[in-house]
Amino acid sequence: MKKEDQVKVRNLVLIITLFLFIILIGRVTYLALSTTVDNINIQELASKRTTKTTILKANRGTIFDSSQNILAQDVASYTLIAYLDPTRTTNPKNPMHVVDKEKTALVLSAILNMDQKTILEFLNKDAYQTEFGLKGKGLTELEKDTILATNLPGLDFIETTKRYYPYGKFLSYLLGYAKENQEGNIIGELGIEKYYNKELTGIDGKKVYQKDLKGYMIAGTKELVDDKKDGTNIYLTIDNNVQFFVEEALNNAVSKYQSEEIDIIVANAKTGEILAYATTPSFDPNIRDIKNYLDPNSSIAFEPGSTMKIFTYMAALEAGVYKGKDTYQSGRFETKDKTIISDWNKVGWGRITYDQGFIYSSNTAVVNLMDKYLSASELKNYLKKLGFGSKTGLNVANEVNGKIDFKYETEIFNAAFGQGITVTPIQIVKALTSISNNGELLNPYIVKKLDDNGKISENSRTSLGTVATSTTVEYLKNLMWHTVNDPDGAAHAYHIDGFDLIGKTGTAQIASTNGKGYLTGDNDIIRSIALMFPKDEPEIIIYGAAKKPNSVNALAEPVKEIVKNISKYYNIYEDQTTTSSKTFDLGNYLNQDVDAIKTNLENKGLKVITIGDGNIVINQYPQKGKVTTGDKVFLVTNSSNFVLPNLIGYSKSDLEILFKFLNVDYHTKGSGYVVSQNIKEGTKITKDLQVEVVLENKILKEDAKE
Repeated sequence: MKKEDQVKVRNLVLIITLFLFIILIGRVTYLALSTTVDNINIQELASKRTTKTTILKANRGTIFDSSQNILAQDVASYTLIAYLDPTRTTNPKNPMHVVDKEKTALVLSAILNMDQKTILEFLNKDAYQTEFGLKGKGLTELEKDTILATNLPGLDFIETTKRYYPYGKFLSYLLGYAKENQEGNIIGELGIEKYYNKELTGIDGKKVYQKDLKGYMIAGTKELVDDKKDGTNIYLTIDNNVQFFVEEALNNAVSKYQSEEIDIIVANAKTGEILAYATTPSFDPNIRDIKNYLDPNSSIAFEPGSTMKIFTYMAALEAGVYKGKDTYQSGRFETKDKTIISDWNKVGWGRITYDQGFIYSSNTAVVNLMDKYLSASELKNYLKKLGFGSKTGLNVANEVNGKIDFKYETEIFNAAFGQGITVTPIQIVKALTSISNNGELLNPYIVKKLDDNGKISENSRTSLGTVATSTTVEYLKNLMWHTVNDPDGAAHAYHIDGFDLIGKTGTAQIASTNGKGYLTGDNDIIRSIALMFPKDEPEIIIYGAAKKPNSVNALAEPVKEIVKNISKYYNIYEDQTTTSSKTFDLGNYLNQDVDAIKTNLENKGLKVITIGDGNIVINQYPQKGKVTTGDKVFLVTNSSNFVLPNLIGYSKSDLEILFKFLNVDYHTKGSGYVVSQNIKEGTKITKDLQVEVVLENKILKEDAKE
């Protein structure tokens, strides 16, 4: 090659080299100045290669009862995994994968309560590792330790956090539940957990530092920490013991009487604090075996029935139009549109007073009140004044308003005895506080205080103003006392000797799901009770409702059990229960000496009625069971020489028992207790004897309001 050509080649190589160098310098400069190349954030990539960020997970707030027992809290939760790939094991003496699948499946089946074959299906997967479905998730610390103690190789755990409810089904509709969502956050979905989700949810923190190639913090660099903030702790007004009394009684009653559902609220009558809040059947928020996602005590409105007569009478008293001794014809009432409204017994009680109408729970009593004295607007405005038709603000999720809406005559009359309008149990409890607080209406509340990392906010008794005079309240208390304690009172099934309970029952039809009319089955009703005690200064309010019960005892039995337990717990009737009123187990006295048995029973405070003048007991009533001081015990002797006793003070049920033993016809007039008899005491009983007695109610003798 010529020298000239060689020079040209060298110059060309130099030019190409220089060009490539310039391109390289340009690329380096571009990379240095750019943040994104080929859709990759260079600075972020570099940061991730040298910066370690650790999330500091905040705890969800804990929910406590009034005695600081934990009702809901965050706990460590574990997911079981199994390594299946044999390459994980480098030392056969220390295997790091599942070696014996059959043995592993057998052992785990007992711990996880899973079928062995199902576990084997997971272990036989062609995968590096496997989980075990739902039963392998949410394991407790104890379950994890149990699995580790088996020393089975290849098993490991992923630690997470779950919401845990230590009492299971206890108070579940009030607490609700919270669970992990797709983003890994625990979210409240029902009850207190949902309503206070924002407050309960904490704020995660983070820790950031520079790391070396091995992941350790580089010496001399700063660690930046953004502290977490745990969620707010919530303290409820619920008394754990009262809630237990209620739930135990309800569970027993549902099992015995097969009610579809029973709901009960217990409140402090003087403050509005909710002490118990129960529904049976319930659910376990740990496993969420829920059939009904609506809280029956606040999220489902229903027709209340005759408990609303309390507030219709209250409205009439406040309007100044009520005259309790005036009379009306009970039984049936025909409206202008020819609709027939009947009393619950279809025939009524003849011509009776309005006071008696309340005690017997007469529908036609309130219909006549509305027809003659009280306007629809007065009733509606008063019910709204008591809080019906509006949420109570109880701070539970999904509370409903109910509906207080009536316009036409029949609608107005029906509303007066609790039909065609809808309310919730918590609204009735709220309205009852006006009676237990001498006319002052209180707002019920369920949350005692919130503790936001030391910042405390407390709830307390909240008055909503005076809605009734003390005269009205005292009059209603007396009517409610007779309703429970008179033998013919509509709520006599709730009577307990030695307890001055006051209350009113309700029986309501259940609306058809197709919106047309009502269900027509024998048990297609809701029985309810609004109860307070003690009478003069009520301390406790109980409202209960039973859906489709097969007996009045389906609600009465658990409520009376609850009353007794609460009274003992709070020492409400300490003097009465320890001195004047005692309960005994009645024995079998057949073939025993009459005088000895009579003396023994009378010494216990029982009233003994002997039938015949024999010396040996041949029959008795009650046959067995518990009796209380003041109860009557009938002893039939081995003599047919029967004489008529003094019947004054006998109730209808007493008369029925007595004349069944005497085998004599008798007739009664009126209701309540015997005040006169046509045959003198001591008259010998004969088959042709015709006994007639007059009964009267002991209604407000001293404190009647005209």
